[in-house]
Amino acid sequence: MRRSLFKLSREIVPSVGQGERRTPLGPGTLRQLHSCSALVYRQHGHHHDTVRMEEMSLAALGQHSVRLRMLAAPVNPADINMLQGTYPILPRLPAVGGNEGLGEVIEVGTAVTSLRPGDWAIPWDAGFGTWRTEAVCEAGDLLRIPRDMPLLGAATIGVNPCTAYRMLHDFVTLTPGATVIQNGANSAVGQAVIQIAAALGVKTINVIRDRPYRRELEEELKSMGADLVITEEELQGLSLENVIQGLQKPVLGLNCVGGQSGGLVLSSLCEGGTLVTYGGMAKKPLHIPAKALIFRNITLQGFWMTQWKRNNSQDMSRLQAMVTSVCGLMKSGQLRSPQCVQVPFHKYSRALYATTQSHQRKHVLIM
Repeated sequence: MRRSLFKLSREIVPSVGQGERRTPLGPGTLRQLHSCSALVYRQHGHHHDTVRMEEMSLAALGQHSVRLRMLAAPVNPADINMLQGTYPILPRLPAVGGNEGLGEVIEVGTAVTSLRPGDWAIPWDAGFGTWRTEAVCEAGDLLRIPRDMPLLGAATIGVNPCTAYRMLHDFVTLTPGATVIQNGANSAVGQAVIQIAAALGVKTINVIRDRPYRRELEEELKSMGADLVITEEELQGLSLENVIQGLQKPVLGLNCVGGQSGGLVLSSLCEGGTLVTYGGMAKKPLHIPAKALIFRNITLQGFWMTQWKRNNSQDMSRLQAMVTSVCGLMKSGQLRSPQCVQVPFHKYSRALYATTQSHQRKHVLIM
């Protein structure tokens, strides 16, 4: 984990809230110190047992650092996993929760040229600790976001839309008319895949679980650009050729479920196709038919957005270019802001609880 200036201070101010105070630097000189409200956890466990709102001091602004006022921060399943201690990477305790969010630059160090006061910015790495009212960090920890886009779209752009963008660009050369098949199509990543693929002229077959309001969901996904929406049960019971309605056989499959659902996506690929697994919501091993590997030369790949960012962190221009491209899709209307529930920061427990429930909209803390 990168060492940054936003780690918890050992000095915890008794009162809760946001403020500032002054401390002497020398005779006749005062240095202004800032503090913020933050959602802190000091041990791993269920969120209602571990997360508390506390007042914490911010580090002094250095030459290369930035003071950021957080505007909004979503609560994602990965955030809950971090609280529980089950995520592959964990910050050192005590820690501030939240990996994703949008802030406004308030102040910059004398050597900072990439950002200026008034800019919007998002952290690029996991473990930033976005559930706070302010943060002081290195300028290199942030990517600039255009201000002329929806606030909720900007606050949620760094994880799910970027995941969809990378998977559609990095594994197979997709030309207009090519077909992608995915499960979990109603997830935040799945919806972004549908829209970014449509912008590329790429067709999508979208697998969902059967549910009482299936038709309403199907119409919603088609309004985003989905070409075909099918349930896992339908895909299992029917030959794909009978339902793809003139589409090419998929060259790329995206799997966030695993188990039998992932196996169905794999079996639907064309010869030489590629299956990318980026999640395992079913918590079951992926079903891999041996004949698909032997006789159809299917390639299996894995993808983790956090690792991609870290692998490319020495070329920040590439990270910035990706975010700028995704922002452009949102500004042009080709990518919608996700449906969000805005939660006041002090009512954070509501957002944490809702994220652990199934079929929920994304909950975003508003600072």
